[in-house]
Amino acid sequence: MRITQKYTLLAYAGLLLLAGCDKSGQDVAAPAAEKYVFSIPANLAASVPTPERNPTTKEGILLGRMLFYDPVLSKNGNVSCATCHQPDKAFTDGKALSTAGVSGKPLLRHVPTLANVAWMQGLFWDDGAKDLESLSFGPLTHPDEMGQNLKELARKLQQHAKYPAMFRKAFGTDSITSAAIGRALAQFQRTLISGNSRYDKYIRNEAGSSLTALELNGLVLFKEHCSSCHTSDFFTDNQYHNNGLDAAYSDANEAMEYGRGRITHAPEDIGKYKTPTLRNIALTAPYMHDGRFTTLEQVLEHYASGVIASATLAPELQKQERLGIPLTQAEKESIIQFLGTLTDEEFVKNPELQPVRE
Repeated sequence: MRITQKYTLLAYAGLLLLAGCDKSGQDVAAPAAEKYVFSIPANLAASVPTPERNPTTKEGILLGRMLFYDPVLSKNGNVSCATCHQPDKAFTDGKALSTAGVSGKPLLRHVPTLANVAWMQGLFWDDGAKDLESLSFGPLTHPDEMGQNLKELARKLQQHAKYPAMFRKAFGTDSITSAAIGRALAQFQRTLISGNSRYDKYIRNEAGSSLTALELNGLVLFKEHCSSCHTSDFFTDNQYHNNGLDAAYSDANEAMEYGRGRITHAPEDIGKYKTPTLRNIALTAPYMHDGRFTTLEQVLEHYASGVIASATLAPELQKQERLGIPLTQAEKESIIQFLGTLTDEEFVKNPELQPVRE
């Protein structure tokens, strides 16, 4: 039996007497909206971080789920959020640099997974968004992604056969705004919780769960060599590191190669990128912020023999006589076997995270 914190759905009795606004003047959930309380795997966290201005409701999640899979959000009506964030690939797209956007041009960053995005501190590869409520506006408006004008999108949804009623149920307002669109998408994305892999069931000591001797050896090696950045059962420290991919970083294309330095404008942050979660890593190839490695074997070979020196290189990769992490071929194979235990089949096949069947 899965060990989780299980809750029931409760009505928002007395949440609001009237549909209203929070202190920031933004609409909040309507009185009729039904509160959604998460079921969280016990080894992850006690709760899902949720801002007061955007309480999670069944109606809000359903609306966000509909929007997530609807190409109406894009300028040409052909690109949805799910175009690049596909459930069977743990909400990635399997491409190094996607060309699926409205312009057909390759993006400059690899599509990251949305698994457990509710707990991510800083979003995108460089902390370009601070919270889930603002996360979607970048891809929605980027000319090479969805290319949408937010005011035009609100007008389009206002004229839709189904969306006005759905927004009314979720937020208690007849006016569809870009802020409400962002809040609905955020509510759905908070439900993208992955924590039922074989590793998780082993850690929680659930009946019938076990890891092979090779996988267990990989876990020991992982803790020794990788867990300084891929920490806890989220498998990320939510920090930014230069992992030795390049010696220099171009300032072209709005300094996209600067990574975190593009946001902070601090020289010490140039070349640093967000530590990605390793959950479902076997499903989210290719790897790194630009998708340069197609296999996990290539990733580990980089750390073993391919780390390049630069001014901001992570100290963790400079502790040995040579740069990187010394790993034998057998050790690399064991680590890869362990990483395979982080695949959460329940997550990628969960019907509640798939397109709504009408």
